[in-house]
Amino acid sequence: MHAFGPDRRQLLALAGGAAFTSLLPAWARSQTPGLARPAALSGERIQLTVGHAPIRIGARSGHAVALNGTVPGPLIRLKEGQDVRIAVTNRLAEDTSIHWHGLLVPSHMDGVPGLSFPGIKPGQTFTYEFPIRQAGTYWFHSHSGMQEQAGLYAPMVIDPAGAEPQPYDREHVIVLSDYSFMHPHEVLERLKQEAGDFNRQRQTIQGLLAGVDQPLAERLQWARMRMDPTDIQDVGAAVFRFLINGHGLDENWTGLFKPDERVRLRVVNAASMSIFNIRLPGLPMTVVQADGQDVRPVEVDEFQISPAETYDVIVQPADRAYAFVAEAADRSGMVRGTLAPRPGMTAQAPPLRERPLLSMRDMGMDMSSHAGHGGGGGHSMSMRDPKNAPQVKLGPGVDMIAPMPLDRTGDRPTGLEKVPHRVLVYRDLEALRPGPQPTPTRALEIHLTGNMERFMWSFDGEKFSEVVDPIPFRRGERVRVTLVNDTMMNHPIHLHGHFMEVVNGRAAQPRKHTVTVMPGGKLTFDLTADAPGDWAFHCHMLLHMHAGMFRVFTVRPLDGAAA
Repeated sequence: MHAFGPDRRQLLALAGGAAFTSLLPAWARSQTPGLARPAALSGERIQLTVGHAPIRIGARSGHAVALNGTVPGPLIRLKEGQDVRIAVTNRLAEDTSIHWHGLLVPSHMDGVPGLSFPGIKPGQTFTYEFPIRQAGTYWFHSHSGMQEQAGLYAPMVIDPAGAEPQPYDREHVIVLSDYSFMHPHEVLERLKQEAGDFNRQRQTIQGLLAGVDQPLAERLQWARMRMDPTDIQDVGAAVFRFLINGHGLDENWTGLFKPDERVRLRVVNAASMSIFNIRLPGLPMTVVQADGQDVRPVEVDEFQISPAETYDVIVQPADRAYAFVAEAADRSGMVRGTLAPRPGMTAQAPPLRERPLLSMRDMGMDMSSHAGHGGGGGHSMSMRDPKNAPQVKLGPGVDMIAPMPLDRTGDRPTGLEKVPHRVLVYRDLEALRPGPQPTPTRALEIHLTGNMERFMWSFDGEKFSEVVDPIPFRRGERVRVTLVNDTMMNHPIHLHGHFMEVVNGRAAQPRKHTVTVMPGGKLTFDLTADAPGDWAFHCHMLLHMHAGMFRVFTVRPLDGAAA
């Protein structure tokens, strides 16, 4: 187990009483006018320092691993086409690293210890150096231990070399995250001992009698399969404090605007384990970018954002305050900010909506006649039939194989199936400027597997510690990859060094660095393996990755090597 924090005397020295007032970088502070006058790090040489810092949420204080002393860390703002050198100094007593999430960088600059570089030792400085080959909203975070959950993350904005395709008058960066006063290793250990330990929303007799939970026959069917339809997220508000730009619900982060301005919100989910549903009641949002890549504008009232994803939306608010609501997908809690035309205004948080329940569709059972609304009377399920997934290694780490997984890119996200307004789905996304899309020359299927009761996670039934060989790609080849989710949880899957072109029925396939595969569903993407090296491929639920849902993609030959 890695060393995590300073001792009590060190923490008191760090806190220094009133020093808590300076724990937020200028871009993240409340009542900010946005990035019109950005307090950002920019230029060709940037210095970052990783160290311990106090964190305060409401009346409670704790410990964080921070960048330049703040959580979130400093905003980096760069320009497409420039070169940058970023020197990272480690002031911890353990190794650290920085991964530039979604950036197309050389493999040895990707920041994954033990794979692309050895990590940054205590007291040492490592200089990342790479060209900026893209524009958009991105972020960066530690890829060492549990430091990401402890606060080591920050946003990055890259301005395009040419004109912005969607003009706007003002912008705000909104970084969502989750923080636990419980040690991250203790959270993981408790999940391994009892996977439902933090689920405070299980079905009850009172819920059955009130008609808000499943009927008894259906509940018994789930019990026979040892499945829990309330198991939406492993860790909810029982452990986490949800944050907007480092602010909790009571701190009410506020971003300012002038009425009728076109305001761009750059939304980053830097949470370790939390999926959020985003809405501004009374204010439509036009999605213009997904994972840093421009998409054809689509107007929605709500969207779901998984860990590691980013969405840019443009809103045009009137002369009133609006609540920016980030509600946890399991409805265990929320965090609310305010968009306001003047300082001091507050928009009230709406009440939490009814807790969602998983359906048979989420178990990979073809219930198309029920349109995803549950049920399942008379349907049987082969929990471990090797014929359903011949490449999956069956054993104690695999508790189910989805018998009839469906392409769910057109499905509304978990918990938003029945809301009366417009909800973004992956099938809405279309690249604004599509690049070449050659025909794939081969196909690959990868299963997302796990045992939810034992908190075991893997690809194809093998956790990373059991896998010897990487997944090989020939440099320059075009491959169609299908991810099959044999579990009942959403998994945001991230591929380093490349963009995945989602096969969603659109002629211009959207490019994403992180794709959420819905429970019991499948998602297909096309990949051009044009970046030589070894690349991480993993679930971006941090604890799922640490429990084994991690693999290596290798692209050969390397530069200068024989074909």
